[in-house]
Amino acid sequence: MTLLKNIFATLRAYALTLLDAVVALFSLIAVTARALVAGEGTLKERLVGALTRPSSLIAICAIFRAVAPNLVIGKRLITSYDNNGTAFVLRATDVIEVLDREEDFAVVYEPKMRAITGGPNFFLGMQNTAQYQHDTSLMKLAMRRDDVEALVTPLARARAEAYASAFPKRIDLPQELTLRVPAAIVSDYFGVSAQAETDAIQWATSLFWWLFVDLKGEPAIETKALMAADELRKAIDAAIAARKASGETKDDVLGRALELQKGAPEFDDLAIRNNLIGLVIGAIPTISKASVQALDQLLDRPEALAGAQAAAVAGDEALLGAYLFEALRFNPVNPVIYRRANRSTVIAANTFRARKIPEGAMVLAANLSAMFDPLQIDKPNEFRVDRPWGNYILWGYGMHTCFGAYINRAVIPAILRPVLARPNLRRAAGAAGQIDVSTPFPQHFVVESD
Repeated sequence: MTLLKNIFATLRAYALTLLDAVVALFSLIAVTARALVAGEGTLKERLVGALTRPSSLIAICAIFRAVAPNLVIGKRLITSYDNNGTAFVLRATDVIEVLDREEDFAVVYEPKMRAITGGPNFFLGMQNTAQYQHDTSLMKLAMRRDDVEALVTPLARARAEAYASAFPKRIDLPQELTLRVPAAIVSDYFGVSAQAETDAIQWATSLFWWLFVDLKGEPAIETKALMAADELRKAIDAAIAARKASGETKDDVLGRALELQKGAPEFDDLAIRNNLIGLVIGAIPTISKASVQALDQLLDRPEALAGAQAAAVAGDEALLGAYLFEALRFNPVNPVIYRRANRSTVIAANTFRARKIPEGAMVLAANLSAMFDPLQIDKPNEFRVDRPWGNYILWGYGMHTCFGAYINRAVIPAILRPVLARPNLRRAAGAAGQIDVSTPFPQHFVVESD
């Protein structure tokens, strides 16, 4: 009986994934045909544009979940970090398995982390070592969970209201709102100030780009990032020195870190600086990009947009967040999370999709695909605001979940609420009303209202 149940479950799972793939294939064909017939640019540009839009990536993932859910190729697609091939992992359970198995599938960022700090690694690039536990434990004392409600969200609300009110009818979201609010969090909550707001934004964006997004190892991106790293180190060193010289006791992350130093002398100024570097890198570009992409998805869904606007008008940030994070599921900040295999191993063992991953292979765990896997997500292609939070893999997973994920979850609704509360919110006409994709991080996206 157990054997029959297992066979039935396997057949049912395959039928679900196959049906999902067939629907996705027809959708992909239709999108591609429209782009080729009515799109702009060369044939190649139209084809690439059609296949790389978020809805097409979701469809492609659905097809591969059915026919090749764990695919290993010898080609190195990521050349900015050492590896000897690439593995794609698309089923939700297998994505979670990869991200859970830290000893087998490791983060690869350490060489670039050391270049950014000028020497030591910091916890974003560490495995589960004693040093990792030490540093994250201290930083959790400096950056407390209850700060979100007491300090960070009120700060984000106040700045968002002030910045948005200066542009009541037409606003370029990244330049005038979504980059500026997290920059204020870096300054007022982290305690790290730059001479100009735009400096902090540029430093964090350049460093995040090189560290996580530059998969080909472009020399120009590296040069810009290392210059930004030097400036950021100087700014944090200056902030630490000024705070110590003044004797000021301030209840921000820097102030608490300096207090912790008294009982943990190994947590010296250099260690504080390096950990603050990691926080700054993660905060500004991530929050801005997530905010922009969530609103972009809502603007394509009139019913969802109306619900989000009603929540914004009512001041219900919890419900507004449900709309925004469901929207972000359709176009997350990072559609894949990459790790490198420390040893030759097998994923999805004892299943028909079991696959050997060679030592040194770069494993692309597709969190976008996982969030649309019909075997784990109920009616994944529907827009629903009643999904459990566990359905979302928006800020990583497991040990290396984004350190500020709980901040992101709180401040993104606070940032967008003043704009979403406006009547007749819509895209600006033409290219201005589309996300500027000249870099991996939205630089311009204009919306208008009455």
